[in-house]
Amino acid sequence: MGNPSDQIILATAGYDQTIRFWHAHTGICHRTVQHQESQVNHLEITPDRSLLAAAGYQHIRMYDINSGDTTPIINYEGIPKNVTSVGFQEEGKWMFTGGEDCTARIWDLRAHNLHCQKIFQVNAPVNCACLHPNQGELIVGDQSGTVHIWDLRSCHNEQLVPEQNSSIQSIAIDPEATHMAAVNNKGNCYVWRITQGQGDGALSQLHPKTKIPAHKKYGLKCKFSPDCTLLATTSGDKSVRIWRTADFSLMQTLSVDMQQWVWDCAFSSDSQYVVTASSDRTARLWSIAEGEVKREFNGHQKAITSLAFCDNITT
Repeated sequence: MGNPSDQIILATAGYDQTIRFWHAHTGICHRTVQHQESQVNHLEITPDRSLLAAAGYQHIRMYDINSGDTTPIINYEGIPKNVTSVGFQEEGKWMFTGGEDCTARIWDLRAHNLHCQKIFQVNAPVNCACLHPNQGELIVGDQSGTVHIWDLRSCHNEQLVPEQNSSIQSIAIDPEATHMAAVNNKGNCYVWRITQGQGDGALSQLHPKTKIPAHKKYGLKCKFSPDCTLLATTSGDKSVRIWRTADFSLMQTLSVDMQQWVWDCAFSSDSQYVVTASSDRTARLWSIAEGEVKREFNGHQKAITSLAFCDNITT
């Protein structure tokens, strides 16, 4: 087994058209990939932790995490407009994406060339997509403020609009499928309790739990901690806020003077730390309990808008 720091994956990307891989324990960048012709909108690590998917303008590219190769090993072009969200089925058999072409898509990864299996059309650009832990429902958020629940087996779908005249920026479901959260461009975070649908093929049921006035400015991202006890929200107000899922009370506000818009975040596997990506060209590792920055990752030339983090690699 190698150095523990080498088994942690931390990648950041944004408007400078580069993807940087970091040694998490030292803050040193050990690999820089030129992501040509586009900013990076979203990063995601494949379930087997071998590839990093980058969603950009009209394409999805996948890079080998464990080699020094700087060219993508999979390069899918031809998607209209920006791809804003990418994620994977838990066994890596298929991938899902959302985009500004008003679609969510399912891609078969078992074929050598990416093949689009299903397309879900909505009436507004898609900002985010989140796979239910049951692996059978995709939750899609769009710029009209609509949350769509799409049954991937039957293609049946249902919609809800938590707030009029808003844009859904991010959706998250906790690992135990107890709660779903959605944050919008007004800074509000809506939380639902999830129950299993009744009857064969019935969709999961969402029961309104609470509305959190999380931020006074643009909400950007929401993420649940691996242990399901915390919810993080990020914002254009230059902060990350950590909420207790027991009662959705505020636990901690993470902010420093130089930090600008916080675009993305990810929890550590022990739910004790969170990594953030900011417009000030810096990624930061925070201790949640202490509310302090433990490490900074500097090197990007423009805003960091996405990150991918995994620290629970088994060998």
